[in-house]
Amino acid sequence: MSTSGLQMTENELIEGCLSHDRLAQKELYDRYKKGMYTVAYRITNDYELANDSLQDAFISIFKSLHTFRRESTIGAWIKRIVIRAALKRVKSRKTFDELNEEHTGHLIDWGDFLEAEYLEKAIKALPDGYRTVFVMIEVEGYSHKEVAEMLGISTGTSKSQLFYAKKKLRASLEHYR
Repeated sequence: MSTSGLQMTENELIEGCLSHDRLAQKELYDRYKKGMYTVAYRITNDYELANDSLQDAFISIFKSLHTFRRESTIGAWIKRIVIRAALKRVKSRKTFDELNEEHTGHLIDWGDFLEAEYLEKAIKALPDGYRTVFVMIEVEGYSHKEVAEMLGISTGTSKSQLFYAKKKLRASLEHYR
């Protein structure tokens, strides 16, 4: 910890972790574990897989922190590692339908009726491929190109998975209007 007892800056945290300071490593983990667990859970839809993904990710983070080029925030860098770890854990379960059709994105107008818990339940109920693409694009803000690269699918498949995810969400949430 810094001498004043205040929370370390991002730079101090990185430098502390690089010098194998256990307090800095614990602070890095504590600072990001909740948010990153949420990301892993949204992708895996499974508590155990999310925990395993988080553990794998932080092992990788501490081993490869020396490669962090500081071109983004440490949080953004960590999130990419967590996403990759979660995807790796569920890759064997994932099925993506290759479709030749290209679908354009349509905004869903949910109005004011939708409560977060209904949306969360509906997202969790999506098939794995739909849910993963939906979360990565609509929740995490990745582009179709980035999602395609991370998942090893085409951008067309990413677009179609998102299209069908939104279609399924519309249908499952229609009765909440």
